[in-house]
Amino acid sequence: MTESERRQIIELIKKEVIPAIGCTEPIAVALCVAKAAETLGAKPEKIEVLLSANILKNAMGVGIPGTGMVGLPIAVALGALIGKSDYQLEVLRDCTPEAVEQGKQFIAEKRICISLKEDITEKLYIEVICKTEDKTAKAIIAGGHTTFIYIAKNEQTLLDKQQTVSEEEEEEEASPELNLRKVYDFALTAPLDEIRFILDTARLNKAAAEQAFKGNYGHSLGKMLRGTYEHKVMGNSVFSHILSYTSAACDARMAGAMIPVMSNSGSGNQGISATLPVVVFAEENGKSEEELIRALMLSHLTVIYIKQSLGRLSALCGCVVAATGSSCGITWLMGGNYNQVAFAVQNMIANLTGMICDGAKPSCALKVTTGVSTAVLSAMMAMEDRCVTSVEGIIDEDVDQSIRNLTRIGSQAMNETDKMVLDIMTHKGC
Repeated sequence: MTESERRQIIELIKKEVIPAIGCTEPIAVALCVAKAAETLGAKPEKIEVLLSANILKNAMGVGIPGTGMVGLPIAVALGALIGKSDYQLEVLRDCTPEAVEQGKQFIAEKRICISLKEDITEKLYIEVICKTEDKTAKAIIAGGHTTFIYIAKNEQTLLDKQQTVSEEEEEEEASPELNLRKVYDFALTAPLDEIRFILDTARLNKAAAEQAFKGNYGHSLGKMLRGTYEHKVMGNSVFSHILSYTSAACDARMAGAMIPVMSNSGSGNQGISATLPVVVFAEENGKSEEELIRALMLSHLTVIYIKQSLGRLSALCGCVVAATGSSCGITWLMGGNYNQVAFAVQNMIANLTGMICDGAKPSCALKVTTGVSTAVLSAMMAMEDRCVTSVEGIIDEDVDQSIRNLTRIGSQAMNETDKMVLDIMTHKGC
């Protein structure tokens, strides 16, 4: 691997693994509102929000940090009132109880209109129009959670990337071409000081889990699992600790706790699931700092690689991808070689492909726990040189082709599933 390619990969990781407060879909909406309001230069009197189905789906049932409230309206209101676009995915970190009260009043005055953007193919699309009596400002995010493609004030266009190649496509063209072998080689050979920054994922995401143990967030799955360490079924084991820490961080995040986590590829839950199983396994098995760094890098870069062909948002639950990354990291920490890491990926794809995403919400902790428990199982099988074979289902002899099979199902075949999920979610009680 050339030094230039190595540096490209490091820049890619630094771009994709970033801090976030709250679920990234409603936070991205708040970011877009903040930018439109800043462009307007005044407190908006009316805000119109047009969203792709996947953004709408992922923002309907999730807690908004610091508010004690669920859903998009309060995220939109706070984006306009206290949001700072410079904070990116921490756009609402200045939230106060007073701001929440102002936001509630803004909602009560019916100043916000949220609807589905029709006839778009982009799955990550946010359009915000802020208005006063004599001014209008528009901002559009598409392709990435922080990727602005259009900004305008009144009749003046300030940014327009709509008619060119999309930002996401530009990023893909500029990104290094990855495969599992390259991911593995990079994680194991990159100079340690160049990749030490990945320890920030361990620090942030472990702190989120430990904060969650102190409260009652969401379904409190992590806290419940921790309380049953002595239980005859789960026991006080590395496995139960992996499940409790990972689900606890997800509990807090989905409930809207004002706790930052390190995200991966635009998702906090993916960042949590790629980090905490590896951290807990490494710490409880006496692994060195270098081993932890390299295992975390293997996990996170595997997730980034798979997401390159899956896309930011899809009908496939992101924990499938993130847990596949952590399975790779755990397999290597167990002493696995490249072939065994590849076996772990094959086993994950054979097991979890098809798990639907039905939006961001507290019960995501259940799916995260399913994902990481399968990650441990897949790693254990791999270390016994057991792997689902190419005569079984969607698994190919080539692990990279199996990954493409997974992402084709998630990004193409499950599109109708996605539509049905959204239809069910938006018509409950009708």
